[in-house]
Amino acid sequence: PYVIVCNHQASLDLMGMVEVLPQRCVPIAKKELLYLGTVGWACWLSGIIFIDRHRRDAAIDVISQTARTMWRENVR
Repeated sequence: PYVIVCNHQASLDLMGMVEVLPQRCVPIAKKELLYLGTVGWACWLSGIIFIDRHRRDAAIDVISQTARTMWRENVR
């Protein structure tokens, strides 16, 4: 398993990054993207993991759970 960190400048940059990421790679995005109408639906349907950047504990829990799942299932 590995983690790729990408710093993008706009919400729509994520859609372009999805095209260049390796197969079986799941992006993590800020939860605010979920509420952007069509973009939010597309992100949700593509399996993006959302974190709440304003609630630090919740964000750490989501990332920790994702890491445990990656380790347990040997998923990249």
